[in-house]
Amino acid sequence: MNNLFEKLGLSQQLLETITKLKFTKPTQIQELSIPSIMEGKDVIGESATGSGKTLAFGCGIVNQVNPGKGVQALVLTPTRELAEQVKGSLVELAQRKLKVLSIYGGVSINRQIYDLRKTEVVVATPGRLLDHLSRGTINLSNVKVLVLDEADRMFDMGFIEDVEQIIQNCPAKRQTLFFSATISAHIKDLSDAYMTNSVEVSAKTQVDPSKLKQIYYDVPRNLKLSLLIHLLQHETSGLAMIFCNTRRTTDFVYKNLKVNKIDAIAIHGGLSQNKRTRTINSFNDAKAGVLVCTDVAARGLHIDNVSHIYNYELPNDSTDYVHRIGRTARAGEEGKVVNFLSERDYDNFSRILNTYREFDVKNVEAPYLKRVETVRVEDRSRGRRRPFSRERQGNRRPNGNGNPYRGNIRRN
Repeated sequence: MNNLFEKLGLSQQLLETITKLKFTKPTQIQELSIPSIMEGKDVIGESATGSGKTLAFGCGIVNQVNPGKGVQALVLTPTRELAEQVKGSLVELAQRKLKVLSIYGGVSINRQIYDLRKTEVVVATPGRLLDHLSRGTINLSNVKVLVLDEADRMFDMGFIEDVEQIIQNCPAKRQTLFFSATISAHIKDLSDAYMTNSVEVSAKTQVDPSKLKQIYYDVPRNLKLSLLIHLLQHETSGLAMIFCNTRRTTDFVYKNLKVNKIDAIAIHGGLSQNKRTRTINSFNDAKAGVLVCTDVAARGLHIDNVSHIYNYELPNDSTDYVHRIGRTARAGEEGKVVNFLSERDYDNFSRILNTYREFDVKNVEAPYLKRVETVRVEDRSRGRRRPFSRERQGNRRPNGNGNPYRGNIRRN
């Protein structure tokens, strides 16, 4: 018997399932939230991606939902990938005794309509769920448990009105659970409107600062790719994630890594859902060692064994930087964050340093770089192919006279 989970008020069936799934010790968010969830209370949980919140709210769902009684639990997620991941976790936790269906856009709605007739748990993105509501193909009148997963992300993506409309279609008498990496004023307002005597719990970040090393290179923009390839070829690492700010940059970096024989895959919002799912599965299974991505992969998705985070571009939002680096230095493992700064990144980097003054991000001089071969990427917005960037400089050290750009990076 799993004595560490016994203290959380779980049923015998759930304890046996958790033991089968080889969970041996509850995470902080599980320890703080599961007792209140099992008592049927409304809960607001603050915790990072990968902290175990799916198991926490999943226990509440499995405890309350009965087979063959229609849709009784609804989990809202901001992205398709997270919807699929949550669905998989709930299927395991329910031991396949409950029918769990993920619904989102980008795939045929007809199959979803058919499957909804025999589903007890729905994991959905807001847009597609509203589509089903407007068609009358889903009935939420029997929902006992409503979960908002990555609630802050749904606000960031502009889903708040959709979320409120969905909540208003659920019964007033229900259990409501909000889980989010950060508890903003918007989330508190939403909880005041739609939760009853909610319990608020907060788990510390899963990233170990003592095991996380952060550095930055100050290089001209047209040498970023050369530096990235050099580091990937010369540093020993586990899985590596390379973050870009746009789909176009992601495609450019991915294609040029492949040209230079780096085993990479890419994911961003412009890819088909099947392609995105296959990409995430390949990376999780370590079939490819490098994932080039936008912030679609920064939050929500659970990815283990990431040793290196490369910020090819610095995000505009300081919070996104924290979500990106939170992918490494987990569970006692060491991690490294490498930031590439050119002139257009200085303002974003200064903003990050001012917001998170505890970060110690050291400057490292770039090595001697060899010319790399580049290929063009298609500019779909103009219907023609054009060069995105050119690596004009060949064999050179970017900052031969020290770090000439350093004075532009400041803490206020």
